[in-house]
Amino acid sequence: MTTSRVVSTGEDHETVLDNATTAAERLAATSPSDIAGLLRGVAAELDAHTEELVPLAQRESHLPEGRLRGELVRTTFQLRLFADTVVEGAHLKATIDTPEPDWPTGARPDLRRTVLPLGPVLVFAASNFPFAFSVAGGDTASALAAGCPVVVKAHPGHPELSRRTAEIVTGALHRAGAPEGTFALVEGTEQAKAVLLDERVRAGAFTGSNTAGRALFDLAASRNSPIPFYAEMGSVNPAFVTPEAAAGRGAEIARGYLDSYTLGVGQFCTKPGLLLVPSSAAQRFRDVLIPEVEQRATAPMLNDGLEAAFQETLSSLRDHAAVETLVSGQRTGGTVGPSLLYTSARELVDNREELTAECFGPASLLVGYSDTDELLEAAGVFTGELTATVHGNEEESIVAPLFRTLSASVGRLVWNGWPTGVSVSHGMQHGGPYPATTAPIHTSVGTAAIERFLRPVAFQNAPRGVLPEAVRDGNPLGVPRRVNGRMESPEQG
Repeated sequence: MTTSRVVSTGEDHETVLDNATTAAERLAATSPSDIAGLLRGVAAELDAHTEELVPLAQRESHLPEGRLRGELVRTTFQLRLFADTVVEGAHLKATIDTPEPDWPTGARPDLRRTVLPLGPVLVFAASNFPFAFSVAGGDTASALAAGCPVVVKAHPGHPELSRRTAEIVTGALHRAGAPEGTFALVEGTEQAKAVLLDERVRAGAFTGSNTAGRALFDLAASRNSPIPFYAEMGSVNPAFVTPEAAAGRGAEIARGYLDSYTLGVGQFCTKPGLLLVPSSAAQRFRDVLIPEVEQRATAPMLNDGLEAAFQETLSSLRDHAAVETLVSGQRTGGTVGPSLLYTSARELVDNREELTAECFGPASLLVGYSDTDELLEAAGVFTGELTATVHGNEEESIVAPLFRTLSASVGRLVWNGWPTGVSVSHGMQHGGPYPATTAPIHTSVGTAAIERFLRPVAFQNAPRGVLPEAVRDGNPLGVPRRVNGRMESPEQG
């Protein structure tokens, strides 16, 4: 059964991967209800240790207690939601085509298609969500839900929390009957690289910066047997205000924007880094924003490394000839205050590479556009974003073309709201074209995230005894299936 281990040096990862490989065989043969039991067991144990984990996370992340408690609730809810999804079975995509001698393309054999777990998965924990995107976060939950063993690379920003969470997860899996090797934690960059390059690892997942994500993606692709590497990376998340919206509720939009880009000290991957407003309304937005930005309290960032990177990017933006600094955030005793900058849409288009760089922290760029043609041109600058936001009135003629332009380059379009706050649900898409992610057809949040760690297999004229239960006659798992082109509910199967 599972034991709690933290692996931080060379030779020990061999044992971890040996155990994970053995566990993969057993997990692949585990019923959906038992997989769900593992997820629910982990959720229950994390809930039971809330009063221990939250203070530990506070000490290491500098995040407030309320935020961390909410994040832990999100984490355990996510595990339970994935458990429910696994039991329902739609993620198995069970499909059966029975023999048909008169099929138009030639006699059709018996075909039964479903999905199988990829095998051991390496998950890189994130710094900005020490629960929800870390040791027991979404990547871990979705890989376990798919029936894959997980090796987590701990983030150095919260090492003690990572180790304690790993102990709790390991203990919960042990009590729920998981095979040894279902879960392990490793520490250190070199150790993680060695695991990623090991042929026993079949997929990787990452949340973090473009630089690190792309380097790891390239490493995964360099293997003798390249593997899928799902990196969720940087995003500017532009927000657009139409002329009518600016005229009718500009002050309300301005305050919502400020709340969104300063939330969590600006350390959300969905933070709106740009707000485009009509030039004719730009001064009104400035008049609302400048005094309120100046009054916002300073706060510590997650760690010194993130603050240093933030200050470097912010300095580059402030020093750009096309940028005006409206508010230069204060730095006091290890804390930072929000910054607000300004440029024009023409300059944004002409200097797209420099002005669309992600500034991960409490800073954003207000952009004035002259007319709706220029607004559309500016929207075309963005090639790969997690989100884009539009504030407007439904009857405005600019709305439809703006949505068409943006839908080609973003994973989630937000209407009259703000992108911070990513709901864990069935309909969520948290991804987008590169450079937002390395896998735009997938999501890292929501139940569809499970699909990343499954691969389709078709069985042709196979003996009934070797078929996965999802595609056996009689539907023993009671899952939704497509049979001869028609969807059937479990009751019909």
